Amino acid sequence: MKVRRIPYFIGMLFICVSTFSQSTKQQQLEEQRRQLKAQIEQMRALLADTKLKERSVLDEVETISSQISTRQNLIKITNQQANLLTREMNVNLKKMQSYREELKVLKEEYARMVVKSYKSNSQQSKIMFLLSSTDFAQAYKRLQYIKQYNEYRKEQANQIQSRAEELQSLNKKLATRKKEKETLVQENREAQQRLKEEKQQQQSLMATIQKKEGTYKKEIKKKQEQASAIDRAIEKLIREAIAKANKKAGTKVAKKGSATSFAMTPEDKKLADGFTANKGKLPWPVGTGKLIKKFGKQPHPTLPNIQINSSGVELETRPGEKSRAIFDGEVMAVQKLKGAAKLVQIRHGNYMTVYYNLDKITVKEGQKVSTKEIIGEVRVNPTNGRAIMKFLIYKNTSKQNPQSWIYKM
Repeated sequence: MKVRRIPYFIGMLFICVSTFSQSTKQQQLEEQRRQLKAQIEQMRALLADTKLKERSVLDEVETISSQISTRQNLIKITNQQANLLTREMNVNLKKMQSYREELKVLKEEYARMVVKSYKSNSQQSKIMFLLSSTDFAQAYKRLQYIKQYNEYRKEQANQIQSRAEELQSLNKKLATRKKEKETLVQENREAQQRLKEEKQQQQSLMATIQKKEGTYKKEIKKKQEQASAIDRAIEKLIREAIAKANKKAGTKVAKKGSATSFAMTPEDKKLADGFTANKGKLPWPVGTGKLIKKFGKQPHPTLPNIQINSSGVELETRPGEKSRAIFDGEVMAVQKLKGAAKLVQIRHGNYMTVYYNLDKITVKEGQKVSTKEIIGEVRVNPTNGRAIMKFLIYKNTSKQNPQSWIYKM
């Protein structure tokens, strides 16, 4: 009897493990979906905000493009959730079939036992069975047999009841999952419709831009010049930081700001080696965010016939999001640049990471920081309401592509 059930229990074990794994994945997807919906709502409110009248058409197109991208991710995540629910429902159906088969066997066995008990296990036959024993030892064994037989009958009855309850529970879960899937499918239909409307709005704005392409080219050129000015200011700060660190280490510098590489102590070299060893595995400089501008030369997102250049990457996040150090290091500078924008520079041996467009800075120059330590808050642009941080990595004075260093950027 027990041997026959071994394959069943092994099968049920695999089903339980699979169910647990799917449940964990479902929770992760639900959290991602919740965050994406919050981002979309935030961008929707941004586009509807009448206070942001100074926002240009280019900013509006970028916001809508970001919203479209986020909604496409939401649709993708929702589809994954629906597919997981389908798999979970299929697992439950298999489990229910296994329970039904086992319940059928249990009932058949129990019925045979009841018939046998009815025919031969009356109170009188039990007494005669015991009295016909040849000695006390045999009588004791027969008594134990009768006791075990009765316990086995109770066990069978309990198993039948247990499987019946589990079947009922699975039926309820299946009904719940069906409703959840129907809800997700309906949400996706609505999301697809809103996506279609957003793309139409994007196309309408693009048509406006194309009519006045010359005007917007000037606006893009102006922004690129502002970005270049910021880059020059950052590079100056890096050279000054190198000169300051080298002076502290006792290395003579001919002219202030002319140093191009750090003088390395054994401790600095160890830190740099650790930074290098973690290439491609370093954490994001924000807890939640997405890449909106890549490193290097690239087509403008709105007017692709215009080339722009980025010395780092730009990450859009939610208002109030904290910025954090990507590796252990020392704060070399906390500076306020053009406008209200601030930056933090952190040294990691002969590497420097730069976090630009921050507010509410929580670190100071000379402070040691650890990986993922909060250094400030990403500033929200009062003109367009977006929280965008520029992030750069340098090896001495040489720019690095952050996408090569940060995990899955």
